[in-house]
Amino acid sequence: MRFRFDAQLEQLKTQMIEMGSLCETAILNATKALVNGDLDLAREVIKTDEKIDQEERNIENLCLKLLLQQQPVARDLRQISSALKIITDMERIGDQAADISEITILANIRANDNTKKIEEMADATIKMVTDSIDAYVRQDIDLAKAVLAYDDIVDSLFDYIRDALIESISKDKENNDRENSISAIDLIMIAKYLERIGDHTTNIAEWVIFSITGEHISEDNI
Repeated sequence: MRFRFDAQLEQLKTQMIEMGSLCETAILNATKALVNGDLDLAREVIKTDEKIDQEERNIENLCLKLLLQQQPVARDLRQISSALKIITDMERIGDQAADISEITILANIRANDNTKKIEEMADATIKMVTDSIDAYVRQDIDLAKAVLAYDDIVDSLFDYIRDALIESISKDKENNDRENSISAIDLIMIAKYLERIGDHTTNIAEWVIFSITGEHISEDNI
């Protein structure tokens, strides 16, 4: 019976990796679509979000099966319950990537220095997603804590982008450049979505720590 349970736990880890990979792809492609004005790629991100939603349902079903059909010990129970929390945040990460793509489809955003900073911000969030899921699979508390610390980089990039764009909007108002101001507002929204992705990833890291220690601590307590 334990052998079957362990096999299903390994299946859970595999599906978590697959869902995490879909989230990484969604963020990467959403950013590429934005920078390159690639509307087809933006639409592909929305389809990827649908795959993420389906993967969430698949993992949820597997977790419920493990809880109902097996008798997990405390650590196993923490791993399964943490997975249920983590997939909720991953599903929301997919939503945020799709939101970025919807803005790309609807808006005519000009590529500039701020879009390059947004690329940098997206790369940072992708690293956080990758490391947080690796931390869950490997049950690596140090890596989970590193993810929490790395969120400061994402927040700093958001602050930089927001401040630069607000300054740009002020100048556009003086120059009566309404189109550029609208583009800047859209970029602030996109940066905010990426900042939220960072927040969801810190939630994941916190649940990883819970799955190992049994204590749910916030980023502020690290």
